[in-house]
Amino acid sequence: MKIERLSPDKIRIFLTFDDLSERGIQKEDMWQEIPKVHDLFTDMMDQAYNEVGFDATGPLAVEVFALPAQGMVVIVTRGKYDHHQYMGHIEDEIPEDVYEMEVTLEESDTIVYAFNDFEVLIEAAHVLQWNITKAGKLYNYNDKWVLYLEPADLDEDKHPSLIAVLAEFGESISTTEAVLEEYGKVIIPEDAIGVICHHFARQE
Repeated sequence: MKIERLSPDKIRIFLTFDDLSERGIQKEDMWQEIPKVHDLFTDMMDQAYNEVGFDATGPLAVEVFALPAQGMVVIVTRGKYDHHQYMGHIEDEIPEDVYEMEVTLEESDTIVYAFNDFEVLIEAAHVLQWNITKAGKLYNYNDKWVLYLEPADLDEDKHPSLIAVLAEFGESISTTEAVLEEYGKVIIPEDAIGVICHHFARQE
């Protein structure tokens, strides 16, 4: 479980499938109100408080992004109490530490990884070129190099090895293509892996 603070009221949590299987949770369970999912969420909030000081009191909007062969990205945004929701309750009876979750789930087949250093991306591209023929679009977004891969361009049987390489060199992100197109800059519009390998040599 990896936690990153995005703003004072928002965090991003990356859950691997190992994190889920250790708790007996399937991907489809994540939007259900079942005890083991509630326990997982409690653990996430405890860890978020301990690691990044994120206080989960108040209503929370929870977005769950399922990523192929990688795990899940959970975006938690803290809101404020809407006292109109508690009509009929005595205000003093509203517990301060209770959080109200609104969970939405999106599933994406795309594979998106960010790299802080272009040299690291070059190294990853040279390793990947043996598994990928012509695929990938490269963006510059938030001062990072973002490699965007469409599943239709990839051999499904090679997904696990592909993910293993990408996870070694980069960081999985849930940014959509629409966001990358609007707020990022397209550096290589197609065949990014091949273009990088052709123009840039690996470091010895």
